[in-house]
Amino acid sequence: MFNVVLYQPEIPSNAGNIGRICVGSNAKLHIIKPMRFLLTDKHLARAGLDYWDKLDITIYDDLSDFYEKCPQNRVYFCSTKGNELYTQVKYEVGDFFMFGPETKGLPNELLKDNNERVIKIPISNDIRSINLANSVAIVLYEALRQTGFEGLS
Repeated sequence: MFNVVLYQPEIPSNAGNIGRICVGSNAKLHIIKPMRFLLTDKHLARAGLDYWDKLDITIYDDLSDFYEKCPQNRVYFCSTKGNELYTQVKYEVGDFFMFGPETKGLPNELLKDNNERVIKIPISNDIRSINLANSVAIVLYEALRQTGFEGLS
């Protein structure tokens, strides 16, 4: 199982879509507070459709809480500021992929402290980033492809 981490997510429909992606790929969703929405938000439920009850989700009070509960796992930090392409990494089942809030991405200090594990999706110079849910799907499914889509049909 892979792990998707949303650091301080802002848009409920993105979180709902990501939850649906996680259910469809047997990934676990981790959310690090604060969030700019409630889990009962109608946009979150609409985007997640009727799959939300199948989602394996854990919510953390802050980044320290996340690290305290998940210290043994490898975390990749997904950012447009990365130097290494997401396809250049050899992923292992159990890896974590952390994504930042939609309007600002992961904090620069977090990226600097974890520079060797910052990955990016190549994009044109015409945009700042691609949609968060799309980014999650791209990275997660590359990891699944590398590990043979275990458990998926």
